[in-house]
Amino acid sequence: MNFRKQHAFMAALCASSSILAGTAAAQTAPQPAAGEINEIVVTATRRAQLLQDVPMSIDVATGDKLEKLNIFDAKDVQQLAPSLELTNTAGRNNTATLRGIAFDPDQGTSPAVDLYLNDIPIDAQTAFTAIYDIEQIEVLRGPQGSLRGRTSPAGAITIRTRRPDLDDVDGYIQATATDDAAYNVQGGVSVPLIPGKLALRVAALVDGNRLNQVYNVNRDQRSRSRTESARVSLAWQPVETVNIGLTYQYLHADNRQNQQVFGPGNAPAQFDPTLSGPPAAIGDYIAVAEGIRRYQNNSHFVNLALDWDLGPATLFFSGAHQYSVLNQDGDQDSANQVPNYVNVQSVRTPYKVNTAELRLVSNDGDFWNWSVGAFYSKQTGDVTVTQRADQFFGNFNTAFGLFLPINVDTLVPVYLRTYSFAASSSFQFTDKLKVEVAARYGNNKSIQKGLIGVSSPGFPGFPAFMIPPIPGFASVSDAVPANLAETTSHPLTGGVTVTYEISPDATAYFAYGRSFRSGTAGVSVPVNITDDLIKTKSERSDAFEVGLKTSFLDRRLSLNISAFYQKFDGYISRFLGINYDFGARNVFGVPAGAPDGTIDGSFDFNYNGDATVKGIEATIAGRPVDNWDFSVSASYIKARYDNAVLPCNDFNGDGKPDSTGTAAITGPGNISYCASNDRLSNLPDFSLTANSELRFAMGDLQPFIRGLFTYRPSVFSSTSAFDYKSRELLNLYVGLRGSEARWEINVFAKNVLNQKRITSISQGNALQPTAGAAYDSGYRLISATNPREFGVTTSFKF
Repeated sequence: MNFRKQHAFMAALCASSSILAGTAAAQTAPQPAAGEINEIVVTATRRAQLLQDVPMSIDVATGDKLEKLNIFDAKDVQQLAPSLELTNTAGRNNTATLRGIAFDPDQGTSPAVDLYLNDIPIDAQTAFTAIYDIEQIEVLRGPQGSLRGRTSPAGAITIRTRRPDLDDVDGYIQATATDDAAYNVQGGVSVPLIPGKLALRVAALVDGNRLNQVYNVNRDQRSRSRTESARVSLAWQPVETVNIGLTYQYLHADNRQNQQVFGPGNAPAQFDPTLSGPPAAIGDYIAVAEGIRRYQNNSHFVNLALDWDLGPATLFFSGAHQYSVLNQDGDQDSANQVPNYVNVQSVRTPYKVNTAELRLVSNDGDFWNWSVGAFYSKQTGDVTVTQRADQFFGNFNTAFGLFLPINVDTLVPVYLRTYSFAASSSFQFTDKLKVEVAARYGNNKSIQKGLIGVSSPGFPGFPAFMIPPIPGFASVSDAVPANLAETTSHPLTGGVTVTYEISPDATAYFAYGRSFRSGTAGVSVPVNITDDLIKTKSERSDAFEVGLKTSFLDRRLSLNISAFYQKFDGYISRFLGINYDFGARNVFGVPAGAPDGTIDGSFDFNYNGDATVKGIEATIAGRPVDNWDFSVSASYIKARYDNAVLPCNDFNGDGKPDSTGTAAITGPGNISYCASNDRLSNLPDFSLTANSELRFAMGDLQPFIRGLFTYRPSVFSSTSAFDYKSRELLNLYVGLRGSEARWEINVFAKNVLNQKRITSISQGNALQPTAGAAYDSGYRLISATNPREFGVTTSFKF
């Protein structure tokens, strides 16, 4: 064991953690009777309610569960929620998929799956990076936005951090180390400054790991991640009816995530034996790019929350300021398709986000409860992109210089502004029947414009290959045509729920929700292409859900089941790596003519397509006996396009996505289009998660064993032209905890079966288009499950 690993393991053996229970909101929930399982309180409806009483499909991960299962990354929360997929294939673009509905932050739209930190909308790059000192995470399924500031069609993930304790000193420290050079040390402490009035909580995290465990053979460099974060929270209760909370969080993350490749490799250049790299199997975990891939996030987040009990109603205010700078440097020659050539794209994304929400909520009326609110959000920042867009005359050795060097510089000022006004009413018509109605009116504006500078020193010509001289040129153009740069919308969204209590242990519900997302313009899209490839239309959806929530065996067990149907009009998605033809160039080398049949590059386009999502979800959980807890959740969801015509790569011209034969554009347009009834995302219809803990009595000590299992069956993706194998991911934990759970130590194994499965893959080999034959790397770009990992965690609470 090297010194770094030994040091990490010693830190883990000497450190400790606790689970602190915080109140869910100002209102309190009923306490479980003796012998019942611990009831979970959620705030999905912006009121504290028992999970079993909420007319919505929800998955909950308490801070207790997150720490027990060593979940340090928000992406691992997917192991607790079926049909939820959280991925990061490139080290930067965290994507979320729920109920088969995917969202890629690079789309530029509002999220399909929204994220909230302490009830404030937050970007995925920050929310997914560091999980520590958490009170609870809730995964809310179905359209959201009636009761929260932004609308999202698939659902929302809410993260609530722990709050200072006004009366007691308490805290925790936890440390983990693994045999794969990963470490995580986190802790928090709460101190009353004026008992009962003013308290301070400080929490911090230091984390390091090897991300996707990929080794770059051409750079002799492993993937690695380093994250440091700290959070300071202040709670003040000047009088009994007023609570004020102020939180500041700092985050710094530095990720170097190598792009894994899969395939035999190739000698891409004519008359040149230089290989793109060695043969690569899934379990080799190798990359071959010759340039750097580095992503850095520096973020500051300030959150002010206030609630004031006015008697008949409570006034709530939440405000936040976020300032983040994301820096990205990534070699676009990801599979070394052009040996001895590096094309690093540098992107700097600074943005400021100011958010405020004011709500007035009635205090538990017998018949009628209501709420009114207003929400405001504004995001600004100037994004800069620098990259090369060299045009190759053929797949020749780059030492010959047979390409036109082109530099592209892009400036994109970002402006996104949202006002919205909401109201809701709930009516308790009888002891058993309750009806809730909510609506939100929005006023959204986005300005997506910018400037693209294109320059080249020209090309002297090469008579032997009949390549004429090309003069140098420089031009500046709009990144988005002026007529497409500004988008305004005034959506009216909302929903209705009807709840009926069949018995004290069984509740049925019906819910309807309407969602909306504004269209978006792509920035830095190729020039001289049609408007449908530049800007999407707005998206609308209507969703219907019925559900049944039950408890039995004296409330030791619960069974929840729901079924839903959602219809999308113009679902917005992102289509990756689509080859394009931007037309013939003029004498200055600028594209200006009609498509000429030449592939000029590839791009990730946003596009609309009608779709339908329907499915069923079920969860059974409980504590059959005092020393055994378990939970099993499953879902079966069909998320499909409805005869949508979508961007695709169709090399053989059969109207279906493929990469068979020579790269070509099918049809007269800038890209190929395919009619589709395929999946909205590359996920199977069925998924299952299960977790359990069994405890043993041994005096003041308590040995335990727990496990976490997720299952995804095999699925064929027509978009990727790939048959994904089934995934059976099993994590096991064995440990010992002390009296009153003050301390705990456990050893664990993740991916016990050591399955090595592809989780995403490019449609075909990574290519570099040229005026002649393309450079073919011989590799497909993939993401894969991490190999088996062993570790130890120690924790202590006080």
